Order: sequence, then C-alpha cells, then structure tokens
Amino acid sequence: MLKKIEVKTLVYKNEQRLALYFPYNEELVKLIKSFPDAAWSNSNKCWHIANGRNNMKELFQVFKGKAYLDTSTIFSNKEEQKKQIIPVSEKIRLETTLTSQQIEKISQFKDWLNSRRYSPNTVKTYTESLKTFLRFYNNKPLNEINNQDLIKFNNEYILKNGYSSSFQNQVVNAIKLFFKKIENTQLEIDLIHRPKREKKLPNVLSKEEIKQILEAPTNLKHKAMLSLIYACGLRAGELIRLKPNDVDSKRGLLIVRQSKGKKDRITPLSEKIIVLLREYYKTHKPGVYLFEGQNKDHAYDLRSLQLVLKRALQKAKINKPATLHWLRHSYATHLLENGTDLRYIQEILGHSSSKTTEIYTYVSTKSIQKITSPFDYL
Repeated sequence: MLKKIEVKTLVYKNEQRLALYFPYNEELVKLIKSFPDAAWSNSNKCWHIANGRNNMKELFQVFKGKAYLDTSTIFSNKEEQKKQIIPVSEKIRLETTLTSQQIEKISQFKDWLNSRRYSPNTVKTYTESLKTFLRFYNNKPLNEINNQDLIKFNNEYILKNGYSSSFQNQVVNAIKLFFKKIENTQLEIDLIHRPKREKKLPNVLSKEEIKQILEAPTNLKHKAMLSLIYACGLRAGELIRLKPNDVDSKRGLLIVRQSKGKKDRITPLSEKIIVLLREYYKTHKPGVYLFEGQNKDHAYDLRSLQLVLKRALQKAKINKPATLHWLRHSYATHLLENGTDLRYIQEILGHSSSKTTEIYTYVSTKSIQKITSPFDYL
C-alpha cells in the first residue's frame, strides 16, 4: 500500500511554499531532499519546498509509485491556505494590499531600473523590497514619509523580525534609490544603522572529493557539465548560457560572454576537458546552446543542473551540502594552492575587485599545513 503525503501551502519569509506532511519514513525523506530548496520546519513538523508549477509537477514524478500525494487542501480550500503560516519567531507579516498609487510608483521604479540596464535579479529584488516597505506604510502618502519612518521601519519590521543583514541592506538600497530617483526626495539613509557585512569563508572541496564527484555521473552530458564548471571556475548561469562557438579548442580557451556585470572574459581550457567536450559534442550534437535541455535549442534548466550535482554527491557518498558554486570556489582555491598568481585568478573568475579574490587566501591550506603546532613539541 502506498504511503500518504498530505500537501498544503504555507508562507515562509514572505515566500509561498509547499508543505509535505507524513509520518517519518527514511525513503520519503531521501526523495524530498532531492529538491535543492527542501527544508525542515521544526515548528510545523513538516518538510517544505518552493511553491511553483514545476515543483508541483516534479513532486508527482519523484513520488510516483512511492507515495500517494493528497493535494485536496490546496485545491478545495483557499482560505485554509492563507492560514498555513510558519511561525518563525512570531514574525510580523505584511498582508496589506497595495494602493493604486503605490502600484503605479512601483511600476515606475521597475521601468527606471530596466532603463538603466539593471540585471533582472536586481530589478526583482529591489521592487520586492520596495513593496515590503510601502505595505508597512500603506496608509501614509509617499510625500509624507520621512527619515523617522525609515528608522521605525528598520526597528519595528526588519530588526523585530530578525531578518538577515543582507535582506536589510537590500531593502535600504531599494528605498534609497526609489526616493532619490522617482520621488526626488533625499532621505538620510545613514540614520539607519546598517549591520556589518558577514565575512564568511568560501566552501571548498578537496581535490579527492572533486574527483569523486566528477567521476560519479554515468551520463556523458552530466559529467561534461559538472567537469566544465570546475575546470573553468564557472558560475552555474554562465555554464547553461554557453554556446558551441564559445569553445575555442585550437587556442585552448573558453569565452564567457556577458557574465556578472555584463562583462566578457576568457578562461583557459585544459586538454583533458577539451577531449571530454569533443566526446560530448560527437554524441549529443548541440545546436543553439552547448548544453541543451529536453527541448532542442533551449538552454539546460538550472534546477535540473542542481539535481545533477545532488545525485553525484549521493553516488560519491559525500555528505556535505555542496552547491554548484562550491565547484567554482574549489577551482579558485586549488589554483592558488598550485601557485597561480592572484591577479590571474581574478581575471579568470571575472572579479571586478581583487579583494573578492583575496578571500581564497584564507581557505588555501598550502601555507597553513606547513605550520607545526607547539603541541607536537610537548
């Protein structure tokens, strides 16, 4: 008899999620963890993933023959959905409807950002941040919002909810830009005490672990994608946008076009990766994109690429929450440990500032491992 999983909707950090309720079962938990954004809610005693058409469709595919998905709550009781909230530290929720004036202003702000060639991700982040702020002051005209309102919003919404420093900075940047460019009002943003940026070290895998991961896939396309990310230190988005002509095998170079900051750059291709790419090209004969999805002439899906890595980690029996970006971090660190100059690493990775590249000196073990602990002399 198939096991039953009850699927409901809930809200987590202002994001719609799909909640999965079922008695503990090791096999089902393992399947849920195949979703990159899967998370456990201790307060609600359920697993939850992003709420989207693709995720819902994939749920049925993943659990086909393994469990029965009960989605009756989602499709029969819309009011119940709104009540399914994860109580994360009793967060204040903004469920107020935006006014027509606010909607118009947000649209103007979005058009301004697009006209200045801001990236789609930045446009989305800034407009959503502005919506959050305007909902907080739903009953106050825009021309009456002042510096004290900024301080109140920071204290009574951002800090009280315990939101991250990065979220606070995003909201502050959006508010500052909106009032300066759209409202022609110079608010004193400095009155808000911004948190210090968290200085986290990049996550790095050992060369042995990288080898295990890259040897895990039996699918040639999967092996080529993961190998190329590590071999050239690519971002995941850069990989799926590559086209066959970007590979210059004669010169041993890969051309990465319009990456972060809308910059082109070149990165060296090793003979080993060229051999692998040639084998892949002969077998798959890609058209528009180097790595195509199920539909011909369409780029490979980013989420599917994340699942490729997840399965490789499972097969290699590496119990680390590694992401595709870990491969890029590992590439940079291994270059540094091999004696490559930081200036070249900066160019290869496409970093605008050398300070960004310098962080790899903190995780490189080349010099640290030579240090002898005084404990050894006792």
